[in-house]
Amino acid sequence: MLAQRILTAALLVPLVVGGVLYLSTFWVALFFAAVILLGALEWARLSKLSTPLWKFSFLLLMAIALGVAAKMVSSPNFNYWVLAMATTGWLSGVVLLVRIKDIHKISPEPHPLRAAVGFLVLLPCWTALISLHGQGEDGPVLVLFVLILIWVSDSSAYFAGRRWGQVKLAPVISPGKTREGVYGALVGAVICGLLLDWIAPDLGGLLATIPLCIVTCLVSVEGDLFESLMKRQAGVKDSGNLLPGHGGVLDRIDSVTAAAPVFMFGLMLLGIDQ
Repeated sequence: MLAQRILTAALLVPLVVGGVLYLSTFWVALFFAAVILLGALEWARLSKLSTPLWKFSFLLLMAIALGVAAKMVSSPNFNYWVLAMATTGWLSGVVLLVRIKDIHKISPEPHPLRAAVGFLVLLPCWTALISLHGQGEDGPVLVLFVLILIWVSDSSAYFAGRRWGQVKLAPVISPGKTREGVYGALVGAVICGLLLDWIAPDLGGLLATIPLCIVTCLVSVEGDLFESLMKRQAGVKDSGNLLPGHGGVLDRIDSVTAAAPVFMFGLMLLGIDQ
């Protein structure tokens, strides 16, 4: 399993990094749209939309929504309000998730309301990444930065949790996560904040970049927990099996779905050009 994880990561990471840095925003938008649609297919599974008609309908609606977003993503007002609402939702849910004491598995029948939540999770993520990538010469670097921030936070949380982890963060949802792991993730976020200040010194200095990275780190943990909640309620271990050793697409982008909108909205508040 570990060998599969390493091999899959070794193949995917260079492709993602190269694509983000060297492809135009148009092609990056298509690539991330494909990722979102694959994630939507897995979301349909978690929502018990098991019949071909339900799955097709859900994917068709997601594709239409992505098409509408693609038409509107160049509008500063559209981006602002979409990302503001997504950020409000993620920040509001931080405390709620860790307080969940009981999980009721959903029925085997299709769950349209749960499926609808997928639009609120996946579409703002796509909007954030594409609007960020389109920020001139700095855009691709900033997209890569937010991905690095998530990777560093995840790795820091993993090693801190293994070394010092004792207090469970949300035992009902994800028994393996600890508060000590989150502290490790925050240390990684602070380091990334220093890096962001070096990359983009016009954002307001360390008093702006470090808090932004810390908040983004915290909601990335929430995104991971939320997908874990979805999987536990659906009674599955992984969202899919597309990525050997990693599970499904949602298992790899769960942190990004929360972190990207919050990070981009934070940059907008700091005055990044639109």
